[in-house]
Amino acid sequence: MVPSSSAVPPAVPPPAWLRVPVGARVVLRRRLSPAEASASGARWADVVGILTVVGPDGVRVRPDRSPGLPEVAVAAGDVEALKPVPPRPARRGRPRDD
Repeated sequence: MVPSSSAVPPAVPPPAWLRVPVGARVVLRRRLSPAEASASGARWADVVGILTVVGPDGVRVRPDRSPGLPEVAVAAGDVEALKPVPPRPARRGRPRDD
């Protein structure tokens, strides 16, 4: 049977990263802008941090490695991958005397 031209196309499922809860520690791989890519020679950049906003328009991640860095906002079309990661391991060893 030949489908009619008025048939509704199948719905595209939403990306899996939309199901990651706010507050989760994540790794985000984002597509770089052409200017960033030409300056760095890379196509993607990774951010590890806390997911603060997630929605169909994009995400925001607060980097957890360097305090004081601004949140990274990424449009949905530039999210290459986003997945939860375990909490940072506790520091081991003797405390430093500063």
